[in-house]
Amino acid sequence: MAVLDRRALLAGGATAGIAALAGLRVAHADETPGVTATEIKIGSTTSLSGPVSALGVQARCQEAYFRMLNEQGGIAGHQIKYIYYDDAFNPAKTVEQTRRLIESDNVAFLFNMLGTAPNSAVVKYINAAKVPHLFLSVNGDKWGDYESYPWTMGFAPSARIEAQVFAKYALSQNPNAKFAVLFQNDDLGKDFVHGLRDVLGARFDTQAAAVSHEVTDPTIDSQMVSLRAGNADVLISGTTAKFAAQSIRKIYELGWKPMHFVTSGAASISSTINPVGPEKAQGVITSAYLKDASDPAWADDAGIKDFLKFMATYFSDGNPKEAYNLYAYTVAMVLRKVLEQCNGNFARENIMRQANSLKDVEIPTLLPGIRVNTSPTNHHPLQQIQLQRLEGAGWVRFGEVIEGANL
Repeated sequence: MAVLDRRALLAGGATAGIAALAGLRVAHADETPGVTATEIKIGSTTSLSGPVSALGVQARCQEAYFRMLNEQGGIAGHQIKYIYYDDAFNPAKTVEQTRRLIESDNVAFLFNMLGTAPNSAVVKYINAAKVPHLFLSVNGDKWGDYESYPWTMGFAPSARIEAQVFAKYALSQNPNAKFAVLFQNDDLGKDFVHGLRDVLGARFDTQAAAVSHEVTDPTIDSQMVSLRAGNADVLISGTTAKFAAQSIRKIYELGWKPMHFVTSGAASISSTINPVGPEKAQGVITSAYLKDASDPAWADDAGIKDFLKFMATYFSDGNPKEAYNLYAYTVAMVLRKVLEQCNGNFARENIMRQANSLKDVEIPTLLPGIRVNTSPTNHHPLQQIQLQRLEGAGWVRFGEVIEGANL
């Protein structure tokens, strides 16, 4: 009888243990939004319409990348379901669509959301909800503020770092250079002013002039005329592609010949330079961290070959020479690395933990020597850039890869 009682006790204990484990599994599932046994839901907002609709191609390219990834078996047996909505670069719409993604679609996390103003409208809400807000398509320095926004992370080198590099190079060529800054009146544009001020220090007030514009302005002609009147030696166009193109055209029309820098996010040959005319943009300088699929120098590069094959197979209606597509593809590869590091645990906390644990990650479309690094106290995945100058129909890199942290 004692033996039977003991067996019954053991059996009862085993049953209770199984029930407890089952309860843990249920709890775990309940605590893993956007994840089922076979699927991970990812959300994003972008501009398929509105003033920067050209950048909306990034989401379409990433949709194609995830389709390719799913055909290859997904991640740890999970298919990627990518949901993205148009916010027309309108922060009010971003709020509405982000709430829809988190509260209705129940996505696991947010990825590559576009725009400084749109992301600024939702960043506090997202961090309060503890939803990973990863690899934003922005250039603002504030997206590396891990203390204020521990669940948020940018991707590209920040505009502030880029401006510091521009200023240091200009001063290396002319120590007494006078600077003019055209900047978009938002966090992105203001970072270019801050970066120049970082370098000039007390000299900023006597050696620099800055004029802003709104993203809704039809042109920046009047701002350019105002800056031209100061006869500056250096112009920094701290703005998006549409206005960078206008600044290049207006400089040409005015006969002004400053050393002209444009942000990397507005340096696309197909979207910025070609519409203006390469002959009007000769000598313009920008920074780079990506290879250029339109540059014959990379014709035999394995990373670019893979990208072109992907474009032909999965996104054939996209332009393989468009820098926004290569950017989108590159960011998607970094996200893939994060999800692979999760080892099947796609709880939000673990996704963020892995996003904070990228160590010297090499991505085949980044320039040689540039690596992805993150930590809980480093939310700037890329801090290295190289300068390049427009010569003929394309960009020509010069100088060494520069580490932003060492500026």
